[in-house]
Amino acid sequence: MSTDFASLFKTHLSEHQDAIGRLSAMSEQIAPLAEAWLKALRDGKKILFFGNGGSAADAQHLAAELVVRYRVNRPALAGLALTTDTSVLTAHSNDFGYETVFARQIEALAQPGDVVIGISTSGTSKNVLLGLQAANKRGCVTIAFTGEKGADCAAEAALSFKAPSGVTARVQECHLLIGHLLCDVVEQVSAE
Repeated sequence: MSTDFASLFKTHLSEHQDAIGRLSAMSEQIAPLAEAWLKALRDGKKILFFGNGGSAADAQHLAAELVVRYRVNRPALAGLALTTDTSVLTAHSNDFGYETVFARQIEALAQPGDVVIGISTSGTSKNVLLGLQAANKRGCVTIAFTGEKGADCAAEAALSFKAPSGVTARVQECHLLIGHLLCDVVEQVSAE
């Protein structure tokens, strides 16, 4: 192997441990997210997720954890990823452009009181920003999941989680960890 695997492994592990370690000081920022999810689900509302690339995969992953299960068998919870309907994604992008692909779905599917989560590691993805704006207009509770410099999307959202890293992979790892934590919280409450 021409790459110094041991050194590369140490770098990845060190970055991961640093980002995850910094999360321990963020519980006050994360707790309101859990409260928003719980309130929405108690009120018969849904949690909608969207993002691009790896964030689209995270959106699908977290929606599946709600609908199917995270750790325990319990009634299904209303989670929906706006990244999965290829007909909607391609028709809208072809006819109107990609920047409004999530905003259009929010317009069609979101109801007041729903929680809408825009995921953007940079915090500057135009289509995520416009999706959050559309959700605000619909009376949804908006949450931005970004990296530490995700000011644009975080400023548009009522609540935000800024992963404590500027490295895309580490941001995604933090997003998934906090997403799993939130799924665990709502699952424990709904299983009671």
